[in-house]
Amino acid sequence: MSHFSTVKTQLRKKEFLKQALIDLGYLPNEGENLVRGYRGQAVKAEMTVEMNKGGDVGFRFNEGTKSYELVTDLDLWKQSIPVERFLAQVTQRYAFHTVLESTAKEGFQISDQKRNIDGSIELVVTRWDP
Repeated sequence: MSHFSTVKTQLRKKEFLKQALIDLGYLPNEGENLVRGYRGQAVKAEMTVEMNKGGDVGFRFNEGTKSYELVTDLDLWKQSIPVERFLAQVTQRYAFHTVLESTAKEGFQISDQKRNIDGSIELVVTRWDP
């Protein structure tokens, strides 16, 4: 028998979560949708992604932690990477957009961006003071 699993995250801004998913090649569906699971079971989530190899992934807002939590049926997870790696990739792209917003608010611009062999992203930001 299958069941849904919930993974807590620190993802708080919906627009950055959506952009992170898009960056990774997923098409997020916004609004109250159903995350499909084993034998027609489903749970509600505010953002869902139909995965290409079984099962859906959803993100639902947790009022207690003020963050989005990942919800999926792990027994149906058939992706090429484990769910932990998927979430790490989403979190990295989310953090990238958070940094972009923060640096822009402070008047910085990205002058260089490099993806390292280990998967990390290196940014060089500059600001010209008058």
